[in-house]
Amino acid sequence: MNTFDLQRDAFGHWVLTMPDGTRHAPVTALRSYPVTAPDAGVALMDAEGHELYWVDALSDLPDNLRQRVVQALSEREFLPVIHRLESVSSFATPSTWTVLTDRGTAHFLLKGEEDIRRLTGTVLLINDADGVQYMIRDLATMDKHSRKLLDRFL
Repeated sequence: MNTFDLQRDAFGHWVLTMPDGTRHAPVTALRSYPVTAPDAGVALMDAEGHELYWVDALSDLPDNLRQRVVQALSEREFLPVIHRLESVSSFATPSTWTVLTDRGTAHFLLKGEEDIRRLTGTVLLINDADGVQYMIRDLATMDKHSRKLLDRFL
């Protein structure tokens, strides 16, 4: 399979080598649908925002290349996934939430119920008062305590 390569240069920038040998640096990896289809539709972009290479599905890439693309994606994205709600200060907003995420424990201020958006039947996106977005990937798989707390706001 004739594919691209993605490596870091001496300055820590991502360098894209095209199938024809052409090199581009620095490049950025972007997901087309980071919430609904995180493993499909990845664009490798130049510094001016032009698409250089399109990846239909991360699963189509060899393991070592897929790992580098995922690393490039994670360096740009910050969307903590909430695994558990530990506590909320009040069932009226604004309220302070303490949650367990894939990046550790976080505390944030929820200004209003409108800052919780349902993207699909089970996927929620929560915006805190500082503009940080948190995601709940599957409401149905959360523990009973977390669902009970969330029900008060949905």
